[in-house]
Amino acid sequence: RDFGTETVYKRDYILNTIAQIFKLHGYGPLQTPALENLQTLTGKYGDEGNRLIFKIINNGLDDERNHQKAQDALQNILQGKTDINLTERALRYDLTIPFARYVAQNKNDLAFPYKRYQMQAVWRADRPQRGRYREFWQCDADVVGSDSLLYEAELLNIYYLAFEALQVPQVSIKINNRKIFGALANAVGLQNNVADITVAIDKLDKIGLDKVIAELALKNISEANLEIIKKYLTISGTNLEQLETIKNLLGNHELCKEGCIELEIDLKNLKTLNPNCAVQLDFTLARGLDYYTGLIVEVKTTAVQMGSIGGGGRYDNLTAMFDMPDMSGVGISFGVDRIYDVMEELDLFPKNITENELVYFIHLDAACQQKCLEIVSALRAENIACDVYATPAKMDKQLKYANKRNLQHICIIGETELQNNTITYKNFSTGTQQVVTLPELIKLFK
Repeated sequence: RDFGTETVYKRDYILNTIAQIFKLHGYGPLQTPALENLQTLTGKYGDEGNRLIFKIINNGLDDERNHQKAQDALQNILQGKTDINLTERALRYDLTIPFARYVAQNKNDLAFPYKRYQMQAVWRADRPQRGRYREFWQCDADVVGSDSLLYEAELLNIYYLAFEALQVPQVSIKINNRKIFGALANAVGLQNNVADITVAIDKLDKIGLDKVIAELALKNISEANLEIIKKYLTISGTNLEQLETIKNLLGNHELCKEGCIELEIDLKNLKTLNPNCAVQLDFTLARGLDYYTGLIVEVKTTAVQMGSIGGGGRYDNLTAMFDMPDMSGVGISFGVDRIYDVMEELDLFPKNITENELVYFIHLDAACQQKCLEIVSALRAENIACDVYATPAKMDKQLKYANKRNLQHICIIGETELQNNTITYKNFSTGTQQVVTLPELIKLFK
């Protein structure tokens, strides 16, 4: 998609708002390349993720020496395999895996815990639809090098503060812990394949309870164990009530005990950090990415029909895939494009973030234009954004141009203004007009 001037201003408003909150909590910026080695990305996002990675065809395949290799490699690709003779690079799928690679490659130069935020485009070979794009921006914050649960509460609070600052209404922050899924898998005999449960439960909102149970029944789960899963998926109540219910259902499994303790600590820390930040326990929250090991979080708004606008979680050993084991981390991601769509639909953007703040000068002749240039130079020295119509033209034409750009602050220099060393200032948003001097104009906009 192309982003016009007004859209870019609005997107920058979202990014700058979130970036300020990241900086407030001690996170520093990072950027990584759009292209990654394919082997860096494959196998990190589950089967569906592997299918959605944009692969880049190698250079020079039309060379006669490489042509046959490419033909053979294509057959491997069509069989679902990877082959470096055809493609060995890909567009990044998310920001987390490139971040883990960066940490592993720069481990001797970084101070741990390392806190970073990253705002860049990612690509997925998906079917485009509203709220789902092939190229979109993610806005991530992560901490690696510490297993402290304090960072989990901090990141949950960052979600709350960001959406409060953006004034997005009816936001829900839901959390769960992957260890509890592990306990459920143990309870129903799927301890060696937790993914079977998480993938099925992740579809709950889309296909409903009955179809989730039917899908799991195909895994040769007994009726008694399917009943346990049903009870698990219908847990409700306050956070404390849900914790009590899950302990009664799965509390004899060590993973459940660990997961519940971690959730209780998260809730306690979050209440201390920000009593106004309410999060909701949701034991059906699965999130499809394979690398989560503890806390998982998802953010939605019910004000607009839209998927999740944020998500993340803990990954205790993500850098091990880059030969850097025992590096715990936790992170969150904002879906910038979906947040934009929500704010646009609800008309939440401030009215003064586009070119409305630009002071525009129009003039009647060459001498007046020269005076405009002197004034514009003085305003820019004061950090006041301004512009001037560059060619001789009738007043009506210049005003039409300003109107088409939706400019609200118009300054006119004509013969009278030139003689009196004044400026006629019109505010089209309020309909007011006044004659001012240059110092008065500067004061007005400072």
